[in-house]
Amino acid sequence: MTIRGSVFVATSVDGFIARLDGTLDWLPQGDAGAEDYGYAAFYQTVDVVVMGRRTFETCRSFDRWPYEGKRVVVWSRGSPSVPSALAGAIELSGLPPRELMKHLEQTGSRNAYVDGGMTIQAFLAHGLIQDLTITQVPVLLGTGISLFGPMERELGLHLVVTRAYPNGLVQTRYALEA
Repeated sequence: MTIRGSVFVATSVDGFIARLDGTLDWLPQGDAGAEDYGYAAFYQTVDVVVMGRRTFETCRSFDRWPYEGKRVVVWSRGSPSVPSALAGAIELSGLPPRELMKHLEQTGSRNAYVDGGMTIQAFLAHGLIQDLTITQVPVLLGTGISLFGPMERELGLHLVVTRAYPNGLVQTRYALEA
């Protein structure tokens, strides 16, 4: 398989990607022209976004759909409700991770942005993620939805780059060791 799986995610210093109820109110709010921490450049490298149901439900509640013009696959065992405004923009899939990535590759995708805690965990477990960009926000939530859960095996990471921002965010990019 030649499709590349990448993660670009923010966490609290204690490793949470959201509060237990899924809210993201602790993340820095960007103003027009504000620092995007490399997200726009990263986003230009991907041709498909694969997200889990809970991430989809969070994103569809935003004032505007953040993935306009990008292929989006919601990975879920169930059938999440898709608002009519997004009906043609969302693909639903319950395929196992490896089969889904193979399908995406066969239908023209080369670089997948994998998002959502359980989705990231599942795709990591199947060896489908090649790089992780993790931006730590200087806050301790104490509890929440963890980026990483229990794993069946250890995964080695190779540090690519770390960058500190003036507002205290620290971004680290890792490549997964083969």
